[in-house]
Amino acid sequence: MFDDTYKTVQHESEGYYREKGSKFIAKLFPVESEAEIKNKLSDLRKQYHDARHHCYAYILGADKLTYRINDDGEPSGTAGRPIYGQLLSNDITNVLVVVIRYFGGTKLGVSGLINAYKTATKDAIEKNIIIEKFIQEKYQIHFPHEAMNQVMRILKRDSVEILNHEFQDSNIITFQVRKSEADEIISQLKKIDNLSVKF
Repeated sequence: MFDDTYKTVQHESEGYYREKGSKFIAKLFPVESEAEIKNKLSDLRKQYHDARHHCYAYILGADKLTYRINDDGEPSGTAGRPIYGQLLSNDITNVLVVVIRYFGGTKLGVSGLINAYKTATKDAIEKNIIIEKFIQEKYQIHFPHEAMNQVMRILKRDSVEILNHEFQDSNIITFQVRKSEADEIISQLKKIDNLSVKF
């Protein structure tokens, strides 16, 4: 049985770290897409327009293959990477952390910076709740009216969520299902005459 769950955060949260007059404010967000991340980054740049740096890291997708690290002018590897490291060590995805730095006039050095970005991020994660979600797969099916009862019987499972339903010349239903149960449900649907399935 392969794993069909992933961990993410429940809500937005904020972490904080202060050293030698520099303030590090970590903003943590649950996110679903790169477009959403762009919006959050631009909002934060407006909101904290007087800050010296907006360093961030994010991870997207249950497979964690989409990620980005940004030091925003801090020495390479001292900001984005420690933020990213905290996301990895908590095994969370669909998460963006932006650490906003107000410079206090005293340089912290490489190890000081790494510690500051890591600690602010850790604080934001600790103030959140890590939750487990199921990986969902989306399908669309087309079928004739006379197959309605058969289709609805199959889709009446707890693991299925119907997202959209259109009745035209034929019926179109868009639904999502827990990945581990998708194969079984799709194979049952395919036994129905004149039904087509699109992933």
